[in-house]
Amino acid sequence: MQRRITRTLMLLSLALLAACANKPAETTPQPEQPPAPIVQPPTEQPKLPYTAPFTGLGSQTRLDQRPIMVMMNNAPQARPQSGVNKADLVYEVLAEGEMTRFLAVFHSQRPEVIGPVRSIRPYFIQLGAGLDAMLVHAGGSPDALNTLARSDYSHLDEIPNGRYFWREKFRHAPHNLYTKPELIEQAMLDKGIRMTGELPYFPFLPEDAVIAEGEPATKIDLVFHSLNKAGFVYDAEKKKYMRLTEGKPHLDLTDNEQLSATNLLVIAAKHRVLDGEGRRQVDVVGPGDGYLFQQGKAKKVKWKRTNGVIRAYEDASMSKEVPLLRGNTWVSIVPNAPALTSYLKFE
Repeated sequence: MQRRITRTLMLLSLALLAACANKPAETTPQPEQPPAPIVQPPTEQPKLPYTAPFTGLGSQTRLDQRPIMVMMNNAPQARPQSGVNKADLVYEVLAEGEMTRFLAVFHSQRPEVIGPVRSIRPYFIQLGAGLDAMLVHAGGSPDALNTLARSDYSHLDEIPNGRYFWREKFRHAPHNLYTKPELIEQAMLDKGIRMTGELPYFPFLPEDAVIAEGEPATKIDLVFHSLNKAGFVYDAEKKKYMRLTEGKPHLDLTDNEQLSATNLLVIAAKHRVLDGEGRRQVDVVGPGDGYLFQQGKAKKVKWKRTNGVIRAYEDASMSKEVPLLRGNTWVSIVPNAPALTSYLKFE
């Protein structure tokens, strides 16, 4: 009997120990941790199959059409102009009245409207011909019109071809003449003008290129004449030089955006006044001195017109061309006398 009681007590003790062992230990509740964020790998931008010849930027389509170069007015009564922000190349050159004109070259982008359109000069013809461009203008100097008459340059003159242009009522003539790409292309078709271009080659830097060498140049002043002052201010966020005229942002009338340039080439060239009207002869062949402005830096260069295009070179023998950043380019041509520094200041 005693043995049975002892055995029962042992079994009860073992059961009690087992129950205590199975009882969960009291713990302080822990806050729930948020799930770890899912990190997505960076998505690579698809590489576009083609490259725009004048900007080096990618394109969905092959761009082998002829460029359109339009003579554009830059008198105060013509500002702001329409369409300049869509130009791959812009050449700015003095004409009469100490005012410059823009030679806006359209190729990879199509503006809605282009203008105001003005007359052409022989040195403008040289620049456009080197690009195999369709030259669009409204009349011209006697020398320019004689050159066009005896050559096979492709051009569209508004004076005998008014149906491809129109005049706006919000400006007074001659600062109110406009056109658009569709009308120019229709004129080319109507006249049997070749539509595809024989385009020059431009060297470009890689897309991620960083310009580390050169003098600081975030503010640029250009004085074509005491009555005609322009400039550029570098925007590091946009990586562009923003255009100023008479100290104010120079806007595009179509989108109200400030004109800008990824590459800015300022060159000094021989200028000579030919007559009492103030018509000029401007050397666009060279060679000469200049500065190339890229990413807030200035590089002193030599320039000459090679294979039809004004190009910048690193060396005095002009054998090593300076490549461009991918984007649009603005070329400002100032007189070389008394010196380039008389017209150009930067800091």
